[in-house]
Amino acid sequence: MYRRCETAETGIGMHNYLCDTDGTGGHLKTIPEDFVVREISDPPRAKENGDYTIARVTCRNWETNRLVRMMSRSMGISRDRIGFAGTKDKRAITSQLMSVYGTPDLLEKVSLKDVEITDPYRGSRGIQIGDLIGNEFEIRVRDCTMPISDIPAVLEQNVATIKKTGGFPNYFGVQRFGVVRPVTHLVGERLVRGDIEGAVRTYITFTTPEEEPELQEKRKELVGCEDWGPVMNGIPERMSYEKMMAGVLVNNPDDWIGAISILPNNLQMMFVHAYQSYLFNEMLSRRMDAGLPLNMPVIGDLVIPTDSNGIPDHENPILTTAKNVDLVTRQVRAGRAFVTITLFGCEGQLAEGEMGEIERKVIEEQKLEQEDFVIPGLPRCTSKGSRREIVCPMKDLKFGMEDDGYTLRFSLPKGNYATCLLREFMKSEMRDY
Repeated sequence: MYRRCETAETGIGMHNYLCDTDGTGGHLKTIPEDFVVREISDPPRAKENGDYTIARVTCRNWETNRLVRMMSRSMGISRDRIGFAGTKDKRAITSQLMSVYGTPDLLEKVSLKDVEITDPYRGSRGIQIGDLIGNEFEIRVRDCTMPISDIPAVLEQNVATIKKTGGFPNYFGVQRFGVVRPVTHLVGERLVRGDIEGAVRTYITFTTPEEEPELQEKRKELVGCEDWGPVMNGIPERMSYEKMMAGVLVNNPDDWIGAISILPNNLQMMFVHAYQSYLFNEMLSRRMDAGLPLNMPVIGDLVIPTDSNGIPDHENPILTTAKNVDLVTRQVRAGRAFVTITLFGCEGQLAEGEMGEIERKVIEEQKLEQEDFVIPGLPRCTSKGSRREIVCPMKDLKFGMEDDGYTLRFSLPKGNYATCLLREFMKSEMRDY
């Protein structure tokens, strides 16, 4: 049986740890330099006089959507003309490729603090969400509660367990939901249940004790608000998206769809995806509770193969049967295929056997139907669904000791969370990630 989680992570479906060791404690991102992310890119090919400019953007302590917004203002273009492959952590040093629909001279207009733009070239196409292979990480854990002398043995034991398993439980990490204010999945649930007004009000007013007192108070003041005009100026800049939504409601108090639509496209997509992520986390926890293996298939599992870059092909799941279980098991153990769990949406296939029973049980408890994930009036919030691998593999996992903690270095495939590896070592509270 796996070690049980006793932190607030249980509220987002993360009930178990793979590693049975005590946690080192500590926290991440004391300074941005403690969390370094370098994108492993799949760049568009160069094209002379191409319509797009591709460049590497390295920044310190920038949230991706805000960065795109400020870059678009600097260049005098719509933010929709800026492309990127994946959102990155804010409190970090990040390096990734971005694209601009236009010529390289546009980038010369960008002069933002702690943002460096290098290596521009003309490209054949823009960059879209998902256009990457993975990310390299260098992460420092500080202020550990475990005595420093005890940490190396714990790290070695955990590394051995993770390598033996072929990876770690592929939960969606706290960043998917919000570390200080885990709200995205709550908004997504309201959308799925057809309560657009509830989704908007939840995004604007939901708070937690971890949020800054000023923001907590402001959100409480906005509960039940009907006349948005008088409160607009009192919404602080740190609630910029909430202010954008309120701005729509000033002119039309019933335009709840418009209040969602004003948000960046990738944030709109994130809401329902986060709710699907919560369901996935619950299903993965229940698979572990049931004693089903993480690193090999059982009859009824849906398995997905990988492409030449080792990236899972989610479009072609293979059902594990009594006839092919030996072959599928060999493929999984060789890293050429992965066992999956559903990201339940308006399309897609559920597993059979014991895992299928777990998937259907969670869906029934939530009283969900596939058609619920078609969101009328909000096409970017609609989600077909997919499947997600239950183990996240990693490469080049190494650790080094520091005076007040340790550093982990590793790389992960795209769409996976470094904090879900770190939690196996730290076992800290959500706010510490």
